[in-house]
Amino acid sequence: MLREDLDSLTPSRDFSRRDFVRTSVGTGFAAAVLPVMAQTVIKTDTAGLVAGEVTIPVGDFKLPAYRAAPAGKANAPVVLVISEIFGVHEHIADVARRFAKAGYFAIAPELFVRQGDAGAYGEIAKLIAEVVSKVPDAQVMGDLDATVAWAKGQGADTGKTAITGFCWGGRITWLYAAHNPAVKAGVAWYGRLVGAASPLNPAHPVDLASKLNGPVLGLYGGQDSGIPLDTVDKMKVALAAGSAAAKRSEFVVYPDAPHAFHADYRPSYRKDAADDGWKRCLAWFKVHGVA
Repeated sequence: MLREDLDSLTPSRDFSRRDFVRTSVGTGFAAAVLPVMAQTVIKTDTAGLVAGEVTIPVGDFKLPAYRAAPAGKANAPVVLVISEIFGVHEHIADVARRFAKAGYFAIAPELFVRQGDAGAYGEIAKLIAEVVSKVPDAQVMGDLDATVAWAKGQGADTGKTAITGFCWGGRITWLYAAHNPAVKAGVAWYGRLVGAASPLNPAHPVDLASKLNGPVLGLYGGQDSGIPLDTVDKMKVALAAGSAAAKRSEFVVYPDAPHAFHADYRPSYRKDAADDGWKRCLAWFKVHGVA
């Protein structure tokens, strides 16, 4: 599972664990990805924003999340930001701030928290085995439903809801677009498309293409060893036979990009592909009514 995350991590710069291990949601970096690359980490400030950790009620449970939104702006459109397997660390929080600067009420929920602290694991294989693989899709869908409801209570316009996610979060993007009728559009960054059914993961994107409520833009790397391009082709076939939203979905494949090409803190980062993907993401949301 998630071999692509193992393939995209190689030693980089010498930022220390003391400096970067997370202390709360949206801060630092997961231990498994340290050290991070000093020269490419993008820093988005909080000027003009309301930003920081919040808690979202899911029944009796308090789900931690990172929220970033334009200060004083009522009825901002909503974008759910779904992390990689490493949880909601500084990069994911920065992505939320980038959306907030573009006018969105952005929320990145910590979806692994019931199973463990994804940021504390120093070994990816152990993180996957002990935390990520134990997270049920049904739990994630419920947490995201609660997140959307919370955003509405905060004055955001959930009639304009979008979702985007990276790697593990890319797969969740496809699933949630099929789950919640409120989703107007999604952008999936190199999310897995096919897989074997299991009690925790009963269906995968290719199985749910016919049920998409909003069109999804898939951004994938041609050199991604964990997501073969033939699985993209299978998804295209499923989308063509799916719902109206499925038929409006599209893929962009960056021929020279590896997995995690948007992750500016990792050696896999490819600036040209990341910048182009970001522009396409914002344009996709706008053209599909989430702006």
